[in-house]
Amino acid sequence: MEIFKIAIAGNVGAGKTTFIRTISEIEVVSTERPATDEVASLKKDTTVAMDFGKLTLNDEQVLHIYGTPGQSRFDFMWEIIIAKAHAWVMLIDAHRPEDFRSCRQILNFMTKKVPIPMIIGLTHMDCEEAWETEDIALALGYRNPNQRPLIVTVNAGERKSVAQCLMSLLQQMLSHALTN
Repeated sequence: MEIFKIAIAGNVGAGKTTFIRTISEIEVVSTERPATDEVASLKKDTTVAMDFGKLTLNDEQVLHIYGTPGQSRFDFMWEIIIAKAHAWVMLIDAHRPEDFRSCRQILNFMTKKVPIPMIIGLTHMDCEEAWETEDIALALGYRNPNQRPLIVTVNAGERKSVAQCLMSLLQQMLSHALTN
């Protein structure tokens, strides 16, 4: 059995835990605990170590999906999770531009650790305050559209949307494998 380890990273509230719960075929292993810091103003619980889910692709391939915490104080978990990953998704909450700086820090941290395929998934694009994809790309430092990762819209609570996001990531993995 071939196991592909996929990391799901992003800012607090971007939808990482929901993403994994939506697609996992097993009960998600979760380390959510009551938020006790500034995160409590956004949501009741927060991931403090990781989330884990599983998705069987076929008889010979399975995805192990690991969600990272969103707070930088848990960056040691980012390092542990990304070190063994084959690819990763960066979820970004499109309607909270105040978080784009921390998203950029996570992107920089992860991409410096390992040169693996990745895509950016924009969540909450249905919110009135959501920024346009091009504006988010610019805020993240991607000035040239030809030199940035694939950016997709994803509804973390909708199975079909999450599956499409993962299919896009798998296509990136295949493309990366063919060029290396």
